[in-house]
Amino acid sequence: MTAPAQPKKIVAPTVSQINAEFVTQLACKYWAPHIKKKSPFDIKVIEDIYEKEIVKSRFAIRKIMLLEFSQYLENYLWMNYSPEVSSKAYLMSICCMVNEKFRENVPAWETFKKKPDHFPFFFKCILKAALAETDGEFSLHEQTVLLLFLDHCFNSLEVDLIRSQVQQLISLPMWMGLQPARLELELKKTPKLRKFWNLIKKNDEKMDPEAREQAYQERRFLSQLIQKFISVLKSVPLSDPVTMDKVHYCERFIELMIDLEALLPTRRWFNTILDDSHVLVHCYLSNLVRREEDGHLFSQLLDMLKFYTGFEINDQTGNALTENEMTTIHYDRITSLQRAAFAHFPELYDFALSNVAEVDTRESLVKFFGPLSSNTLHQVASYLCLLPTLPKAEDTTFDKGFLLELLVSRHERRISQIQQLNQMPLYPTEKIIWDENIVPTEYYSGEGCLALPKLNLQFLTLHDYLLRNFNLFRLESTYEIRQDIEDSVSRMKPWQSEYGGVVFGGWARMAQPIVAFTVVEVAKPNIGENWPTRVRADVTINLNVRDHIKDEWEGLRKHDVCFLITVRPTKPYGTKFDRRRPFIEQVGLVYVRGCEIQGMLDDKGRVIEDGPEPRPSLRGESRTFRVFLDPNQYQQDMTNTIQNGAEDVYETFNVIMRRKPKENNFKAVLETIRNLMNTDCVVPDWLHDIILGYGDPSSAHYSKMPNQIATLDFNDTFLSIEHLKASFPGHNVKVTVDDPALQIPPFRITFPVRSGKGKKRKDVDGEDEDTEEAKTLIVEPHVIPNRGPYPYNQPKRNTIQFTHTQIEAIRAGMQPGLTMVVGPPGTGKTDVAVQIISNIYHNFPEQRTLIVTHSNQALNQLFEKIMALDIDERHLLRLGHGEEELETEKDFSRYGRVNYVLARRIELLEEVKRLQKSLGVPGDASYTCETAGYFFLYQVMSRWEEYISKVKNKSNTMPDITEVSAFFPFHEYFANAPQPIFKGRSYEEDMEIAEGCFRHIKKIFTQLEEFRASELLRSGLDRSKYLLVKEAKIIAMTCTHAALKRHDLVKLGFKYDNILMEEAAQILEIETFIPLLLQNPQDGFSRLKRWIMIGDHHQLPPVIKNMAFQKYSNMEQSLFTRFVRVGVPTVDLDAQGRARASLCNLYNWRYKNLGNLPHVQLLLEFSTANAGLLYDFQLINVEDFQGVGESEPNPYFYQNLGEAEYVVALFMYMCLLGYPADKISILTTYNGQKHLIRDIINRRCGSNPLIGRPNKVTTVDRFQGQQNDYILLSLVRTRAVGHLRDVRRLVVAMSRARLGLYIFARVSLFQNCFELTPAFSQLTARPLHLHIIPTEPFPTSRKNGERPSHEVQIIKNMPQMANFVYNMYMHLIQTTHHYHQTLLQLPPAMVEESEEVQSQETELETEEEAMSAQADIVPDEATDASSSQETSASETETTPNQTGASSSPEAIPAESEITGTGPVTVPSENNTPHDVTSTPGETE
Repeated sequence: MTAPAQPKKIVAPTVSQINAEFVTQLACKYWAPHIKKKSPFDIKVIEDIYEKEIVKSRFAIRKIMLLEFSQYLENYLWMNYSPEVSSKAYLMSICCMVNEKFRENVPAWETFKKKPDHFPFFFKCILKAALAETDGEFSLHEQTVLLLFLDHCFNSLEVDLIRSQVQQLISLPMWMGLQPARLELELKKTPKLRKFWNLIKKNDEKMDPEAREQAYQERRFLSQLIQKFISVLKSVPLSDPVTMDKVHYCERFIELMIDLEALLPTRRWFNTILDDSHVLVHCYLSNLVRREEDGHLFSQLLDMLKFYTGFEINDQTGNALTENEMTTIHYDRITSLQRAAFAHFPELYDFALSNVAEVDTRESLVKFFGPLSSNTLHQVASYLCLLPTLPKAEDTTFDKGFLLELLVSRHERRISQIQQLNQMPLYPTEKIIWDENIVPTEYYSGEGCLALPKLNLQFLTLHDYLLRNFNLFRLESTYEIRQDIEDSVSRMKPWQSEYGGVVFGGWARMAQPIVAFTVVEVAKPNIGENWPTRVRADVTINLNVRDHIKDEWEGLRKHDVCFLITVRPTKPYGTKFDRRRPFIEQVGLVYVRGCEIQGMLDDKGRVIEDGPEPRPSLRGESRTFRVFLDPNQYQQDMTNTIQNGAEDVYETFNVIMRRKPKENNFKAVLETIRNLMNTDCVVPDWLHDIILGYGDPSSAHYSKMPNQIATLDFNDTFLSIEHLKASFPGHNVKVTVDDPALQIPPFRITFPVRSGKGKKRKDVDGEDEDTEEAKTLIVEPHVIPNRGPYPYNQPKRNTIQFTHTQIEAIRAGMQPGLTMVVGPPGTGKTDVAVQIISNIYHNFPEQRTLIVTHSNQALNQLFEKIMALDIDERHLLRLGHGEEELETEKDFSRYGRVNYVLARRIELLEEVKRLQKSLGVPGDASYTCETAGYFFLYQVMSRWEEYISKVKNKSNTMPDITEVSAFFPFHEYFANAPQPIFKGRSYEEDMEIAEGCFRHIKKIFTQLEEFRASELLRSGLDRSKYLLVKEAKIIAMTCTHAALKRHDLVKLGFKYDNILMEEAAQILEIETFIPLLLQNPQDGFSRLKRWIMIGDHHQLPPVIKNMAFQKYSNMEQSLFTRFVRVGVPTVDLDAQGRARASLCNLYNWRYKNLGNLPHVQLLLEFSTANAGLLYDFQLINVEDFQGVGESEPNPYFYQNLGEAEYVVALFMYMCLLGYPADKISILTTYNGQKHLIRDIINRRCGSNPLIGRPNKVTTVDRFQGQQNDYILLSLVRTRAVGHLRDVRRLVVAMSRARLGLYIFARVSLFQNCFELTPAFSQLTARPLHLHIIPTEPFPTSRKNGERPSHEVQIIKNMPQMANFVYNMYMHLIQTTHHYHQTLLQLPPAMVEESEEVQSQETELETEEEAMSAQADIVPDEATDASSSQETSASETETTPNQTGASSSPEAIPAESEITGTGPVTVPSENNTPHDVTSTPGETE
């Protein structure tokens, strides 16, 4: 991920600039958090800052960023706000700060919640200011800022403080703003409303005049704001220059209208007001729409507003309207117009008597109404209550164009939303790909508004929900496609040849010039559609490339998406391409169209099908692919060619581009969403409202579900009865047996189930009994029936002692309904998930569970744990391509399971053969599953029944123990089990063993019965489908696989009852929703019973590459996070077992009471200190190195050489002390730094056996979900905090380490950041220089927190550390060198030489000399962008002697030349300090 991006890239101020700024000086005087003595509050300061810093710079983002970052809002503005000091500058300053917080995506309302008293007054001032005259006190730019602030308020309805203020603006009384006639009409439509209206009027009469006036002001606010907007809009000229302030004001206003229309609570009454003010008509007729440049974004926003005003929903009830209901509404409108025309306007007779279909198009309406005079049109409109009545003998003040448009736009036939969607091409074309308003570049700064849908808390209907996600998903993939096209085409270097054609001067791995392109089939359309059912074409290319690239092209599979591109370059041969200039004009790109591969053609022109047969090898270089084109796009292009005489796009393509398969699944996902919108998409009733964000958020919790289950078998969840009692604190546990010896797991628990309804009437006397009864659990231990005499028959057991919150999560997961589990780092989310799956499997053997995760890695972790529990592996199935990485010999993929079934069948038939032989039955019973079934029925069952009749208890006699063994018919078969089978201690025990033996035999035959289908189905595909639909009980896949394959799964008749989602907070909203609908409804209802989501919304959200979609559209919000925001109840796991308690404190402030599991205090590894380091975590300040802090060779490719060197030096130091290299991971917050550190590791450590390589060098974002013992973290930035301001990234960074965390950063920058304070206040409490104990070996016996017995050394800066490590390394080399020499007893000359080397150990003070010692580093080279290319292996292979820098001591000048100080502390073999004389202040 990149840092917040900007269009004209805003350069973040450096720390030195920040310190020099006027703002910062004021902050230090008045409000900076770290200043103890602050000056008293002075209103003049606010006025000055506003005038001099904000207005004077025209609201420059840089100034506002500085102010907001200095905690101006928290520590000065709101703290001191009161009605007495309120002024224009004060209001505007607060609005600017709140808007900036939203732009930065950090929580904005916290400050107001802490001190809410003056908020109502403040809000009323804002409303007043928003309506002020533009030429008066508030400028238009300032009012645009206010509009944005109001928009943020309307989008924060989940905040109680905001909601209480906003509600008065958007409730039913706002209908005061309607014309009287329109109000009557609306009240007539819904009789219930008239009652409410009369009540409102009554209440108004009781109010005192002042309060009533205030209330009227608020109710009319939006109507007046609309009128104000219309006057601004009308002041925009058609061709004269216009100030951009006006344009921005209009855009922001439309954005506010869209947001009000797209939320049901705001839309309910507002939609009528908006309709009554005819804003859309005014806008479409305005000059701004006609201005090509300035009005482009405005027009796009207007289309969105038009879409939402006519949305297919009943505003009052919130129900979605069907196609038929929409048609009825349209017919009603037309017929009421026809009635009016018939009764009052004789000139419209023809219109009144025509049928609806003839008059409801735009052309026919203009034909009928165009000739009428303005006054007549006004009368028609007023008759329909659209305009006030026209007084007699007066002319209308409205323009004729306006009146005509008003009537026509209201009555023309609308194309239905679903039809529009079905006619939409799924592939983006060049028009969308390079439209900045729809797909902004990565430099989106968050300033302007965009024509994009937003994902907030609520949606109007499921259709709206899917549509917004569809559009955003499509645009996000378009952004990635744009990057790919720009990359591939510019690598091909298209130039104009001297004859005017195209010549390609370069080559690209992912793109090839097209030799020939022909459309080979255009199939007839389906009935009722006007686009062809399919369009196919052949593309020929010449693969004169390296073999591995040729294989990639030939390996294109069916359904892979490619892009066909037309370029017509105008630049002559040899022109340089400049990445900074617009792409299209440089390469002359004209068209882009998508296509889907059907297959490659063989030499006979037939498509080569994917299958088990090997692909034929083709001769020559020329290859032809058959592709499917998008029929909708083809139809649109052809219509354009025929009607407008445009050129035929399909004759012009000259480049074909492919994409990486992993990133190329967008079309399948879009098709899936579109199919969902075309089906009656059935979400279970108990989920419907929650998904849309309405109703009671806790309504799907198991305690409120009507089908709650009273008795559940917890199987092996509890380890003992004590564990069970501890798991239900505050409950009475009644055990059904009193003998403690029998109180052993497994347990069945009966819970008191309350019906949700009868709660209200509480009996006063019965209250105590009720609560007593509600807290009593009845626990019944039960014995699992014996499964057979073999050791492998014993069930596998859970060994984890779950905490009581984990038990609550498991209990909730077993009950029907929605379960949300928030699992902070290290709290055992996966263990809880696996136990839930196991318990559902044993409690409801007939139900099937679907497991969905975000990554293959998480799915593999889950599977490995599931296999350790008592679940029969024939019921497990894994879909998708990730099963290769499972660390087991077993293959859980579809074909792996088919092979398992076939192999298992043969094993079991062998067992049947042995049984048959032992019973002495002739014939071949083990030939097939079918013959084995008959054998069981006629031979085995008959013997068993006969045996039972002999040994079962006769009514009066004592049973004989010996008989059980004597009559047992299967002794010979069980001869290979541990003997003796029968213990002979008691009759009951022996009978249970005999029955266990029979259960073992019976299980063989039930499995064979299940496998019988694989004898009947012959092909592997059929067998795998059977497994998926019938046999598997636990089916796992990633969310991407679910989205890709939904069509196939539904077609197969796939069914499931429960869904469990791991990593739910990392899955995109739409990819979370699709798995709910992978099955067809039964009788119109979904069979889904449980939905369990496990995730952590305080860690990083799904990755969205484009900043605009991430920030503006809030696309990174997962469904899990949205549910938490809406208020769905969660189970918060509250005990972590990953990290030391001290490390846990760095992030546990973000969670509800997160504590530690007992072992974190008890285990030795957690209580022992980190050897060679004084602290278990430390923040190490890194100043500029050679005058440079962060650098940026490419945009957003941040690097910091000083930090990178320091991190690697600490890593080498730890390895030299004896830490295993694979226990250390190096993390950083930016990709640029990751590449730089990898380069330095390659140079310094290479493949050096004394040091090794760290476990991973990667970014924090990529390391989410992983952990290691020691983490070294580089924060890179020195100018602005960048994306670490997102607290979720901080939580991930702080929670990856188990035993030691060492952070390298510019402390002065990060300690001022408000959001990061809780962590950084703990980090800065420790010294900011690295404290090391060089003579302490690894592992140490020192306890964590104890004073060390060895000498502590303080490292002041990076050059000192680098030099220290070099000396330490040299010393190590020499001691081993000495050691070898003494072994070999070499001649004395060699020994003297090595001692001479040792005497040259030096400590370098100045940075330059230290770095010359590290001879390999060339700073300017390392920071170059080329460092992103990893060093090739040949460069990195160094001999042990070359590590650390140059191994020859000559590279370091003699010590006396540099410092004149004595030798430094260096560890020697026996770990005593070696000649310890150090400069003052160096040791502690």
